[in-house]
Amino acid sequence: MAVGGALLYAASPPRALWWLAPLSFTLLALGIYGRRARCGFALGMLFGSAYLLPLLKWLYDFLGAEFGVWPWIGVVAVESLFFGLAGAGIARVSALPGSPVWMAALVVGSEALRSRVPFGGFPWGRIGFTQTGGAFLPLAAFGGAALVAFAVALVGFGFAALLLRLRWRSPAWRGLAVMTVLPVAAGAASIPLGSADRTINVAIVQGNAPDSGLGLMGKAAQMRANHIAEAERLVEDVRARRLPKPDLVILPESSNTFDSVREDAQLDRIADELGVPLVVGGSASDATGVPSNRMIRWEPGVGPTDEYAKQQLVPFSEFIPLRTIAGAVTPFVANFPRDMEPGDRAGAFEMSAARLGLATCYEVAYDHVLGDAVREGAQLLAVPTNNAWFGRTEMTYQQLAMSSLRAVEHGRAVVVAATTGVSALVLPDGSVTRTTRQFTAERLVVQAPIRSGTTLATRLGSVPEWMLVALGGAAVLFGSRRRP
Repeated sequence: MAVGGALLYAASPPRALWWLAPLSFTLLALGIYGRRARCGFALGMLFGSAYLLPLLKWLYDFLGAEFGVWPWIGVVAVESLFFGLAGAGIARVSALPGSPVWMAALVVGSEALRSRVPFGGFPWGRIGFTQTGGAFLPLAAFGGAALVAFAVALVGFGFAALLLRLRWRSPAWRGLAVMTVLPVAAGAASIPLGSADRTINVAIVQGNAPDSGLGLMGKAAQMRANHIAEAERLVEDVRARRLPKPDLVILPESSNTFDSVREDAQLDRIADELGVPLVVGGSASDATGVPSNRMIRWEPGVGPTDEYAKQQLVPFSEFIPLRTIAGAVTPFVANFPRDMEPGDRAGAFEMSAARLGLATCYEVAYDHVLGDAVREGAQLLAVPTNNAWFGRTEMTYQQLAMSSLRAVEHGRAVVVAATTGVSALVLPDGSVTRTTRQFTAERLVVQAPIRSGTTLATRLGSVPEWMLVALGGAAVLFGSRRRP
């Protein structure tokens, strides 16, 4: 089981070894087949721990100097419980006819659960996010991350069942062979969305920050100064024709702090000189002092005209559950005495050149955030993010892979604007282009395709996921009445 979990980690970004993911589920199935549910639970937890422990090591790199291994180990332990639940269910259904289908549906069900609980869920490391550039990725356009995960697991479980049937000389091997190959063929043969309506120039401002982890606490003024300076260099480059004139400009999450979102002479000047709207990330408080993490549209000659407040806040950071005891695992209790207020509407800005949909940083892991924005008419997507806390770890590449899946899922280009990198343009087929380096101040002007058509995944929303959840649940109920 530990080898299977390690294979799933090896399939994850920044490595392009997506084909290892199905093999990890083959090993999981071979280990659990025919066992009792409690044994399946233990083996599932072992599999999940071996996957998540290296995947989430950036948590230790971020907090370890002050808090040791416990925040990292604690998150891995909690999230591994969901793999344990999947393992228990897999044991229950392993003797049913067509067991690979029910097993794969249970994997989707466990991901659906851990994406929602506890404290709003933690969907980092979903199976679909391992498939950047792989044959399964096009399936996201039909059923999002859930369908990609189902296909990956189905191939792996189908291969395990095929090996067992061949060993037993069962006549059912032909059907299992088809079950193993069909998802791969379906993904590879998926028809991409039509061509772009047009293209626009989008400027990305990456202002950079010190690579100091928790040392960034209280450095909001330096973060703002860096991004204002880089935006002013963008103005100079456009004026000197070293860069093409952009149609809109994106500054990342946490690039500003607003005492008042009504006045900011430097942003006014940048917007006025470029003559195009800006999207600027920063924290701000309402009249009662409650803070929120916002993206603000800044129009030339007008100033701030619209804002989007981050909906999916990071637990133990942007809001603190169990605040009285959470100080043992997070530095944010002492430094942020009030929880941020989550937003309650989709982020979709009318930017004159295009309608822009937004997911701020961590939100890109959640299905509904960009899906709601596209259903609100977004033609181009943006993920402004602050990855400065996590140093030169795999975290930024794991998050970039999520943007790749979202691009395919919704048939939209995604502009990733990061404080310290990696900033990038992701095309609607999921391919990543025009990337920046980490911990450098850079400015890019990228040509982003604009699309108005919608994919089946966008139209269906969470329907495919819930159908697969129901399928797995029904199989467990039926499997409980049979003995392996």
